[in-house]
Amino acid sequence: MARQSGGRAGRIAMRQAPIQKHLPAAPGQVGGQYKPLNEKELQDILNAAFEILEDIGMSEVPEVVMEQALAQGCLVNELGRLSYPRAFVEDIIAGACKSFTLHGRDPKHDIEVGGDKVWFGTGGAGVQTLDMDSGLYRPSTVKDLYNFTRLIDKLENINWFTRCCVATDIPDNFDLDMNTVFALVKGTSKPIGTSFTIGDYVHPAIEMFDMVLGGEGRFKERPFCKVHISPVISPLRYGEDAVDVMLAALEHNMPVNAIIAAQSGATAPATPAGMLAQTTAETLAGLILVNLFKPGHPTIFSNWPFVLDLRTGAFVGSGCEISMMNAASAQIGNHLGLPTGAASSMADAKAVDAQMGAEKALSALACGLSGANMIYESAGMMASLLGVSFEAFVLDNEMLSNVHRTIRGFEVNEETLGVATIKEVVTTGEGHFLGGNHTMGAMERDYCYPKLANRDTPREWNDNNAPDAWGVAREKVREILNSSTDDYVDMATEKAIRERWNILFDT
Repeated sequence: MARQSGGRAGRIAMRQAPIQKHLPAAPGQVGGQYKPLNEKELQDILNAAFEILEDIGMSEVPEVVMEQALAQGCLVNELGRLSYPRAFVEDIIAGACKSFTLHGRDPKHDIEVGGDKVWFGTGGAGVQTLDMDSGLYRPSTVKDLYNFTRLIDKLENINWFTRCCVATDIPDNFDLDMNTVFALVKGTSKPIGTSFTIGDYVHPAIEMFDMVLGGEGRFKERPFCKVHISPVISPLRYGEDAVDVMLAALEHNMPVNAIIAAQSGATAPATPAGMLAQTTAETLAGLILVNLFKPGHPTIFSNWPFVLDLRTGAFVGSGCEISMMNAASAQIGNHLGLPTGAASSMADAKAVDAQMGAEKALSALACGLSGANMIYESAGMMASLLGVSFEAFVLDNEMLSNVHRTIRGFEVNEETLGVATIKEVVTTGEGHFLGGNHTMGAMERDYCYPKLANRDTPREWNDNNAPDAWGVAREKVREILNSSTDDYVDMATEKAIRERWNILFDT
């Protein structure tokens, strides 16, 4: 067999030649490798959820919902609660949306939600922001939200942006909702998401979206914003304001993210099995709610089991239990064939430190491997969801590249096994694999290379003034925000929007 051509000179030429660039693990990998529940456990939880919906049922049912449910064959049980018979629930699941396109304003950001494909995005309602200058928390502002939007627009592993903080500097709820949606459309062309205080605020937001898209009715044709509602207040009662928001969203073809966020030991059982049984029932109640009014409407089955520290009663965003339960909730939703949402990376850490990194990576990896379609809170969130960090966003973006790579796994085939290459190196080659075609092919295909994580030797690290992750990330944020010139609302449209609504921040 011929020797590797070119020897040392050939290796140098190969290193200097252009390498085909592509992400070794792009977003949208196929998950499902991690299944916290075996088949019997999954079926036991589902059976318990069906029993809860039929025998216990829902309370505080808005009149419009009760009318729809009774007209479609549901009952009021002996407890005076709305009962969903198992056969009815199974019919709802069978007719529910199984996949849909979540549009970006730029089609290159469209993502297909459903099956086992995994996408990471944001969420949250952080009322505090970790200030980059002081390193301490302060109240979040609408300008923070705008800058967070501009930042994620440049982070390739964050596929959509749901508003991550609440602008505490805007006291009026209508102004808050309108400034929030303007910050989102101004700062990115990726898919976006937000919540609304009441249903009446949805319609003017759609008017703004139509203005940005260039004409009345354009949003309905290509809805690029999903609405976040919490249709069920645990345990097992509907929330009237959320129902009103949902009904308004359905008018405009706006996808619905129906979030259940019960807390173990407080609003749901402390046992993980009991927690999952109740919250699966509640998430199904949210799915039913949408499909009572508009069968097949794009709806994300978002069961987010949250955890309390049972010693203190404080909410905790991280740890193995919340990671396992969110992965299990995705497993259940995927088993039902529904578009799934889960939550991860809600670090309890306040600083950008080792605690933050460990907490975020553990939960992001668990949810990613579970096959959850849309993983929320996956970047930026700190302090048990009370805070948001600019620096955490860029570090989480890099962390997520490694999660995607892990989900992808290894390709085992004749080329990657490389038996012929091993034989050549051992028998007629130079006794190593450096610079060979097989190695160069794997270089970009199989390996992630960090842009922020430090791989210097200790001496090089010393000579470079011993940089830490927090400082490196801070500089990266400033670089992105200072260099970004993209503006996703033209001047004439922005002027019209500002004349129409009370926009309270400058760009």
